[in-house]
Amino acid sequence: MSNAALLPPMVQAARTVGSWLAERDRPRPARTMAGFRDVFDAVDAPAAALLRERLDTLRPGVPWADGLYSRPLPDGEWWVVDVMDGAVQYLQGLPHWCVSLTLVQDREPVAAVLHSPVLEETYTAARGHGAHRGGAPISPSAKQDLAVTLLATSQPPFTAAQPWAAAAAGHSLSALLPLAGAIRNFGPTSWQIADTASGRIDAFWQYGRDDENLLGAALIAREAGALVTDASGAAWEAGSDSFLAAPRALYQQILAPLAGHR
Repeated sequence: MSNAALLPPMVQAARTVGSWLAERDRPRPARTMAGFRDVFDAVDAPAAALLRERLDTLRPGVPWADGLYSRPLPDGEWWVVDVMDGAVQYLQGLPHWCVSLTLVQDREPVAAVLHSPVLEETYTAARGHGAHRGGAPISPSAKQDLAVTLLATSQPPFTAAQPWAAAAAGHSLSALLPLAGAIRNFGPTSWQIADTASGRIDAFWQYGRDDENLLGAALIAREAGALVTDASGAAWEAGSDSFLAAPRALYQQILAPLAGHR
Protein backbone atom coordinates (compact mmCIF):
# COMPACT_ATOMS: atom_id res chain seq x y z
CA MET A 1 0.00 0.00 0.00
CA SER A 2 1.39 3.42 -0.97
CA ASN A 3 1.93 6.13 1.61
CA ALA A 4 -0.92 8.17 0.15
CA ALA A 5 -3.24 5.14 0.25
CA LEU A 6 -2.48 4.74 3.95
CA LEU A 7 -4.03 8.10 4.80
CA PRO A 8 -7.77 7.19 4.73
CA PRO A 9 -7.44 4.26 7.17
CA MET A 10 -5.06 6.32 9.31
CA VAL A 11 -7.69 9.07 9.45
CA GLN A 12 -10.34 6.56 10.45
CA ALA A 13 -8.11 5.20 13.22
CA ALA A 14 -7.40 8.71 14.54
CA ARG A 15 -11.10 9.59 14.49
CA THR A 16 -12.03 6.43 16.36
CA VAL A 17 -9.55 7.15 19.15
CA GLY A 18 -10.40 10.85 19.17
CA SER A 19 -14.10 10.11 19.62
CA TRP A 20 -13.33 7.72 22.47
CA LEU A 21 -11.28 10.39 24.22
CA ALA A 22 -13.78 13.17 23.60
CA GLU A 23 -16.76 11.20 24.85
CA ARG A 24 -15.35 9.93 28.13
CA ASP A 25 -15.66 11.89 31.36
CA ARG A 26 -12.52 13.89 32.08
CA PRO A 27 -10.88 13.11 35.44
CA ARG A 28 -10.45 15.86 37.98
CA PRO A 29 -7.02 17.56 37.71
CA ALA A 30 -4.36 15.80 39.79
CA ARG A 31 -2.82 17.58 42.76
CA THR A 32 0.57 15.85 42.69
CA MET A 33 2.91 14.50 40.01
CA ALA A 34 2.23 10.96 41.15
CA GLY A 35 -1.47 11.63 40.83
CA PHE A 36 -0.97 13.13 37.38
CA ARG A 37 0.86 10.03 36.19
CA ASP A 38 -1.98 7.83 37.46
CA VAL A 39 -4.62 9.97 35.77
CA PHE A 40 -2.64 10.16 32.53
CA ASP A 41 -1.99 6.41 32.39
CA ALA A 42 -5.66 5.66 33.06
CA VAL A 43 -6.58 7.53 29.87
CA ASP A 44 -3.50 7.06 27.70
CA ALA A 45 -3.12 3.28 28.05
CA PRO A 46 -6.58 2.26 26.78
CA ALA A 47 -6.53 4.94 24.06
CA ALA A 48 -3.12 3.71 22.88
CA ALA A 49 -4.34 0.10 22.91
CA LEU A 50 -7.34 1.07 20.78
CA LEU A 51 -5.10 2.82 18.25
CA ARG A 52 -2.45 0.10 18.27
CA GLU A 53 -5.07 -2.49 17.36
CA ARG A 54 -6.04 -0.51 14.27
CA LEU A 55 -2.52 0.35 13.17
CA ASP A 56 -1.32 -3.22 13.62
CA THR A 57 -4.07 -4.33 11.25
CA LEU A 58 -3.16 -1.61 8.78
CA ARG A 59 0.61 -2.23 8.84
CA PRO A 60 1.32 -5.62 10.48
CA GLY A 61 4.63 -5.90 12.25
CA VAL A 62 5.53 -2.20 12.28
CA PRO A 63 6.59 -1.31 15.84
CA TRP A 64 5.76 1.83 17.83
CA ALA A 65 8.60 4.18 18.70
CA ASP A 66 8.52 5.10 22.38
CA GLY A 67 10.65 7.33 24.57
CA LEU A 68 11.85 9.62 21.79
CA TYR A 69 12.49 12.40 24.31
CA SER A 70 15.45 10.49 25.68
CA ARG A 71 16.76 8.44 22.74
CA PRO A 72 17.13 8.85 18.97
CA LEU A 73 14.74 7.31 16.50
CA PRO A 74 16.28 4.14 15.00
CA ASP A 75 16.37 3.36 11.29
CA GLY A 76 13.66 1.20 9.78
CA GLU A 77 9.88 1.62 9.69
CA TRP A 78 8.10 2.89 12.81
CA TRP A 79 4.83 4.34 13.97
CA VAL A 80 5.35 7.57 15.90
CA VAL A 81 2.13 8.15 17.81
CA ASP A 82 0.73 10.54 20.40
CA VAL A 83 -2.86 9.69 21.25
CA MET A 84 -3.14 12.95 23.23
CA ASP A 85 -0.84 15.62 21.85
CA GLY A 86 -1.81 18.26 24.35
CA ALA A 87 -2.44 15.82 27.20
CA VAL A 88 -2.11 18.55 29.82
CA GLN A 89 -4.88 20.54 28.16
CA TYR A 90 -7.04 17.45 27.69
CA LEU A 91 -6.76 16.52 31.36
CA GLN A 92 -7.51 20.12 32.37
CA GLY A 93 -10.72 20.08 30.36
CA LEU A 94 -9.40 22.42 27.67
CA PRO A 95 -10.07 21.92 23.93
CA HIS A 96 -6.47 22.30 22.67
CA TRP A 97 -5.44 18.69 21.96
CA CYS A 98 -5.35 16.26 19.06
CA VAL A 99 -4.54 12.70 18.02
CA SER A 100 -1.25 12.46 16.14
CA LEU A 101 0.05 9.50 14.13
CA THR A 102 2.96 9.32 11.71
CA LEU A 103 4.58 6.55 9.70
CA VAL A 104 8.36 7.00 9.60
CA GLN A 105 10.79 5.18 7.31
CA ASP A 106 14.51 5.45 8.06
CA ARG A 107 13.95 8.53 10.23
CA GLU A 108 11.90 10.32 7.55
CA PRO A 109 8.14 10.90 7.97
CA VAL A 110 6.20 9.57 4.98
CA ALA A 111 2.54 9.74 6.09
CA ALA A 112 0.96 11.81 8.84
CA VAL A 113 -2.51 12.44 10.28
CA LEU A 114 -3.55 14.94 12.94
CA HIS A 115 -7.16 14.87 14.13
CA SER A 116 -8.92 17.30 16.45
CA PRO A 117 -12.23 15.86 17.70
CA VAL A 118 -13.14 19.20 19.27
CA LEU A 119 -12.72 21.15 16.01
CA GLU A 120 -13.84 18.17 13.90
CA GLU A 121 -10.86 18.83 11.63
CA THR A 122 -8.14 16.59 10.23
CA TYR A 123 -4.77 17.41 8.68
CA THR A 124 -3.12 14.85 6.40
CA ALA A 125 0.08 14.60 4.37
CA ALA A 126 1.97 11.94 2.45
CA ARG A 127 5.46 12.49 1.11
CA GLY A 128 5.26 13.85 -2.42
CA HIS A 129 1.46 14.22 -2.34
CA GLY A 130 0.92 17.59 -0.66
CA ALA A 131 -0.84 18.47 2.59
CA HIS A 132 -4.55 18.82 3.22
CA ARG A 133 -7.12 19.81 5.84
CA GLY A 134 -10.47 18.14 5.43
CA GLY A 135 -9.39 16.98 1.98
CA ALA A 136 -8.61 20.48 0.70
CA PRO A 137 -5.01 21.51 -0.14
CA ILE A 138 -3.36 23.91 2.29
CA SER A 139 -0.60 26.48 1.94
CA PRO A 140 1.27 28.79 4.34
CA SER A 141 0.65 32.46 5.07
CA ALA A 142 1.23 35.03 2.33
CA LYS A 143 2.18 37.81 4.76
CA GLN A 144 5.41 39.69 4.11
CA ASP A 145 5.73 42.02 7.13
CA LEU A 146 6.71 40.54 10.48
CA ALA A 147 4.91 43.37 12.29
CA VAL A 148 1.50 41.99 11.30
CA THR A 149 2.22 38.32 12.00
CA LEU A 150 0.82 35.90 14.53
CA LEU A 151 3.68 33.63 15.60
CA ALA A 152 3.50 30.60 17.86
CA THR A 153 6.01 28.73 19.98
CA SER A 154 6.05 25.91 22.51
CA GLN A 155 8.37 23.72 24.56
CA PRO A 156 9.06 19.98 24.48
CA PRO A 157 7.82 17.81 27.35
CA PHE A 158 10.22 17.32 30.24
CA THR A 159 12.03 20.57 29.48
CA ALA A 160 13.98 20.24 32.72
CA ALA A 161 16.00 17.51 30.99
CA GLN A 162 17.02 20.05 28.33
CA PRO A 163 17.88 23.17 30.34
CA TRP A 164 19.63 24.80 27.40
CA ALA A 165 16.34 24.62 25.49
CA ALA A 166 14.52 26.51 28.23
CA ALA A 167 17.19 29.23 28.19
CA ALA A 168 17.10 29.49 24.39
CA ALA A 169 13.30 29.69 24.44
CA GLY A 170 13.46 32.69 26.77
CA HIS A 171 16.11 34.48 24.71
CA SER A 172 14.29 33.87 21.44
CA LEU A 173 10.99 35.10 22.84
CA SER A 174 12.67 38.30 24.00
CA ALA A 175 14.20 38.73 20.55
CA LEU A 176 10.97 38.24 18.59
CA LEU A 177 8.39 39.88 20.85
CA PRO A 178 9.28 43.43 19.79
CA LEU A 179 9.19 42.46 16.10
CA ALA A 180 6.06 40.32 15.69
CA GLY A 181 2.46 41.41 15.80
CA ALA A 182 1.70 38.78 18.45
CA ILE A 183 3.22 35.58 19.83
CA ARG A 184 1.10 32.86 21.41
CA ASN A 185 1.25 29.23 22.49
CA PHE A 186 -1.91 27.48 21.39
CA GLY A 187 -0.51 23.97 22.12
CA PRO A 188 -0.44 21.16 21.10
CA THR A 189 2.82 21.48 19.20
CA SER A 190 1.86 19.36 16.20
CA TRP A 191 -1.43 21.20 15.64
CA GLN A 192 0.25 24.60 15.84
CA ILE A 193 2.69 23.55 13.11
CA ALA A 194 -0.16 22.24 10.97
CA ASP A 195 -1.96 25.55 11.47
CA THR A 196 1.26 27.23 10.30
CA ALA A 197 1.19 25.01 7.22
CA SER A 198 -2.36 26.20 6.49
CA GLY A 199 -1.72 29.90 7.17
CA ARG A 200 -3.78 30.24 10.34
CA ILE A 201 -0.51 30.88 12.18
CA ASP A 202 2.23 32.70 10.30
CA ALA A 203 5.23 30.79 11.70
CA PHE A 204 6.20 28.44 14.53
CA TRP A 205 9.48 27.83 16.33
CA GLN A 206 10.65 25.72 19.26
CA TYR A 207 13.88 24.76 21.00
CA GLY A 208 14.61 21.24 22.25
CA ARG A 209 14.48 17.70 20.90
CA ASP A 210 10.86 16.69 20.39
CA ASP A 211 10.66 14.12 17.59
CA GLU A 212 7.39 12.61 18.80
CA ASN A 213 5.54 15.90 18.29
CA LEU A 214 7.53 17.25 15.35
CA LEU A 215 7.96 14.44 12.80
CA GLY A 216 4.43 14.31 11.44
CA ALA A 217 3.92 18.06 11.68
CA ALA A 218 7.19 18.67 9.82
CA LEU A 219 5.91 16.54 6.94
CA ILE A 220 2.63 18.48 6.82
CA ALA A 221 4.49 21.81 6.82
CA ARG A 222 6.93 20.74 4.11
CA GLU A 223 4.24 19.30 1.89
CA ALA A 224 2.23 22.52 2.25
CA GLY A 225 5.21 24.54 1.01
CA ALA A 226 6.63 25.99 4.23
CA LEU A 227 10.35 26.07 4.90
CA VAL A 228 11.25 23.66 7.72
CA THR A 229 14.69 24.00 9.32
CA ASP A 230 16.30 24.21 12.71
CA ALA A 231 16.83 27.61 14.33
CA SER A 232 20.25 28.00 12.71
CA GLY A 233 18.94 27.45 9.18
CA ALA A 234 20.05 23.82 8.71
CA ALA A 235 17.54 21.29 7.42
CA TRP A 236 15.42 19.90 10.25
CA GLU A 237 15.64 16.13 10.79
CA ALA A 238 14.85 13.65 13.54
CA GLY A 239 17.05 14.46 16.51
CA SER A 240 17.49 18.17 15.69
CA ASP A 241 17.62 20.40 18.77
CA SER A 242 15.43 23.22 17.42
CA PHE A 243 12.65 23.72 14.89
CA LEU A 244 11.34 26.48 12.65
CA ALA A 245 8.49 26.37 10.13
CA ALA A 246 7.74 29.55 8.17
CA PRO A 247 6.67 30.73 4.72
CA ARG A 248 9.43 31.89 2.42
CA ALA A 249 8.53 35.59 2.65
CA LEU A 250 8.90 35.60 6.45
CA TYR A 251 11.59 32.98 6.94
CA GLN A 252 14.69 35.18 6.99
CA GLN A 253 12.95 37.84 9.11
CA ILE A 254 12.33 35.20 11.80
CA LEU A 255 15.56 33.23 11.41
CA ALA A 256 17.82 36.24 11.97
CA PRO A 257 16.58 37.04 15.52
CA LEU A 258 16.74 33.33 16.41
CA ALA A 259 20.35 32.88 15.31
CA GLY A 260 22.65 32.16 18.22
CA HIS A 261 19.96 31.44 20.82
CA ARG A 262 21.06 27.84 21.45
